[in-house]
Amino acid sequence: MRQGKLYFFLFTAAVIGTSVWGPEALAGYKDRAILNETHLEEIEAAGEGFRYTLNSNEKLYVLSQCLSSQSLPESDQSAWTRNASANMDYQEITGTYAFVVNHKGPSGEEITDEEIYETCNRQLEALKGLGILPESVKEVEKASYNAVLYSAIDVLEPRNNVAVWKLSLSNSQKNANKENRLIDAYIDAETGKIYEFYVRTPLVWEKIAPDEMMEKWSSYMGISAPEAFESENPLLETTPCYKKYVFQGSGNSSTVATIGFYEGINELFLKISK
Repeated sequence: MRQGKLYFFLFTAAVIGTSVWGPEALAGYKDRAILNETHLEEIEAAGEGFRYTLNSNEKLYVLSQCLSSQSLPESDQSAWTRNASANMDYQEITGTYAFVVNHKGPSGEEITDEEIYETCNRQLEALKGLGILPESVKEVEKASYNAVLYSAIDVLEPRNNVAVWKLSLSNSQKNANKENRLIDAYIDAETGKIYEFYVRTPLVWEKIAPDEMMEKWSSYMGISAPEAFESENPLLETTPCYKKYVFQGSGNSSTVATIGFYEGINELFLKISK
């Protein structure tokens, strides 16, 4: 009987000892197996290898919404036009959009501040070759233009963003000759394609074929074919010389683009903002 109690006591002591010292000893053994050694473990992250890319119509839509919802420094005529048309009957903006200066500068895939002027000149030549701009439009040069890199962002869906350069004729030179000069332009920071421009030309509105011009521009941008924008409001622009078009945007949304002309100063424009 006493021997049975002794066995029970020894068994109980062994169980208690194992429960107290066992985990610590096991942890120490595992530590010795991994400490002071390099171990490589492959982990497949969710979404690894996936990069979201906007198509041309989606980029056009995001930039259009951002430009239409912001108040930016620009040429007197285009700034006045943008502000004057702020309450026109375009489709309601359903998201929150921001157009902010990119202080980080261009990434490795974007056009640099040294390249933007040459890039713009190449694109101006491309637009001349398509008959969108007249041959008389002059090249841009760093000494006469300001270039600022912006990010157009859908705040509710930040992956929907477009990097663009805004090129503007400098106002530092008073009474500068603006004939045949590019006044403002928004340029894709990756492709260099020109989304929007204001340019002084010797043209007159009667000699401009907006339907043909818009078709050529949409092909140049790589976006879907335009459709005429029908509206009974004659005050959509501050000039009677204009025609509007609709492009497929993002999802069920659409983008409105305008070709117009300011008589008196002979300024031709193609814009995607209000």
